[in-house]
Amino acid sequence: MNQQKIGTFLKKLRNEKELTQEQFAEKLGVSRRTVSRWETGTNMPDLDLLMEIADYYQVDLRELLDGERKSEKMNKELEETVLKVADYSNEEKRKLTKIMHWLYLSGVVSFIIFFILLFTRPEEPTFWFGYAQGVTLGIPFVMVCIGALMTGRFAADLRAFKKKVLRRGREN
Repeated sequence: MNQQKIGTFLKKLRNEKELTQEQFAEKLGVSRRTVSRWETGTNMPDLDLLMEIADYYQVDLRELLDGERKSEKMNKELEETVLKVADYSNEEKRKLTKIMHWLYLSGVVSFIIFFILLFTRPEEPTFWFGYAQGVTLGIPFVMVCIGALMTGRFAADLRAFKKKVLRRGREN
């Protein structure tokens, strides 16, 4: 898959509709800079956005991914499969985003509790004071570690391992 060829094709399609990058970005709900990155081949749109772009320009997804017009039409089964994959991908992203939001919220609450404890420190620390202090310091640390794992270069390895484990679980 040649990203620069795809980007050139996206630019050609946008120019055929006589749209600016700004106008096209508004239609898709992304930034102009994102459209620019697609058109230069620096980045690629997510699968769900590719489907939306294909519908908007009235081209097949295969044409977008090949970066050129084709005479044959994509069959319905393939299109339905691609839509299912896009739905699955969106659901996975939604789940991960929800987890990250809860971790972020717990981190904020932990910092608030920590600062309250910091300024109302008892003369003789109790078990609960130590426990609360440990939790308020531990949750942000765990949140940072998980964030680093999920966004780092090992994220793909973790996802592959997860798929392998899940497949093994289904076989048993």
